[in-house]
Amino acid sequence: MRRTLCRIAFALPLVAAALPAFAAPGSMMVSDCWIRSMPGDTPSGGYFKLMNMSDKPIDLVGVSTDAFGMSMLHQTQSNGSTSTMVMVDKASVPANGTLAFAPGGYHVMFEKAKKPLTVGSSIPVTFKFSDGESVEAQCAVKNAAGK
Repeated sequence: MRRTLCRIAFALPLVAAALPAFAAPGSMMVSDCWIRSMPGDTPSGGYFKLMNMSDKPIDLVGVSTDAFGMSMLHQTQSNGSTSTMVMVDKASVPANGTLAFAPGGYHVMFEKAKKPLTVGSSIPVTFKFSDGESVEAQCAVKNAAGK
């Protein structure tokens, strides 16, 4: 019994030191993620909210999912009466702030769906950030009207 107690006493500090590494939450959070289901080979838009819980800006640098062959960060830019979609390398989320990806603004273009999307289902999507963090979120599949 004494031998077992000694082993436990020796192991407890090691376990306690390792716990913060496993329990520490990341700096970024993804919420309200959804993907617009489009007919045929039409690219689908992805929308979500990002929350940065750190004290410095962090960039979203990539998004991926096995459901599509390709995904790109885009931003809709208006110039007078016309709007265009421009591919961007990153989108900055301010320190202790949020950034919304929404129709008419930042969004992800998902292309080359590997199979037809089913409205009401969800797709796992991985978000990659400039600080090395990756966050996986379930993104709801909605119809073209966003419902």
